[in-house]
Amino acid sequence: MKLPLVCFLVLPLFTLTAYAQLGSAGSFGVLGGSAVTNTGNTVIDGDLGVYPGTSITGFPPGIVNGTIYDGGAVAMQAQADALTAFNYFQGLSSNENLSGQNLGGLELTPGVYTYNSSAQLTGTLTVNFEGLSNQNVIFQIGSTLTTASASMVIGINMGQNDNVYWALGSSGTLGTTTAFVGTIIADQSITLNTGATIDCGRALALNGAVTMDDNTINNCASSTTTGNTPEPGTIALLATGGAIAAGANSSNFSLLGLWGAIGAFCRKRTR
Repeated sequence: MKLPLVCFLVLPLFTLTAYAQLGSAGSFGVLGGSAVTNTGNTVIDGDLGVYPGTSITGFPPGIVNGTIYDGGAVAMQAQADALTAFNYFQGLSSNENLSGQNLGGLELTPGVYTYNSSAQLTGTLTVNFEGLSNQNVIFQIGSTLTTASASMVIGINMGQNDNVYWALGSSGTLGTTTAFVGTIIADQSITLNTGATIDCGRALALNGAVTMDDNTINNCASSTTTGNTPEPGTIALLATGGAIAAGANSSNFSLLGLWGAIGAFCRKRTR
């Protein structure tokens, strides 16, 4: 008599769309805590706000392709949502501890990466999304992130809706002409030196100021309604660093595919 084989798949899943994890902060390109200051012809694609401070200077000449929230309820809620996302990202289980390694010269795949204290980028960091959609790279940095002048973060083999998140325990400084990718959430301040850019990301400072100088920030936000939570299974990243990707309009298909694969595995094991 054969005993039936029971198959389990435990999935410590977490949804990772910008609008699921960032909430109302997802519509912002720049959000400061104490102040936002700008020098030069900075362009922000996304909303601009500050809370609990009320000082935003340098717009114009800076351009905001979005709405400016100088204090008030919207910026307050965005700060609350950014703090929730920060705590969430910092609390995730790490796939690899990179403490002491310069990010320059590394090629990283989707997962959660930790620096116990500060992190430095000199040169080029490559993020390889391996041709898959809905993949995420998350950096948990204990204190500061600093990039040298002309450093770069580049994504290769990208699918759709891939994201990079940087959760900083202190502050972040992007060196001159740094070409950066991803959303920075800093407990304190964020400084973008002359000509630095952020693509498909945001500069969100929880307590300190965001300081800019002739920069470009593009949050790559789509027409998705801010703050909506996607259906269960929209995007799920396994703790092992693998991924199950399901678009918001095709989650049933993806879940069926997943369970079909599990069933096939179980049938093979029982033969």
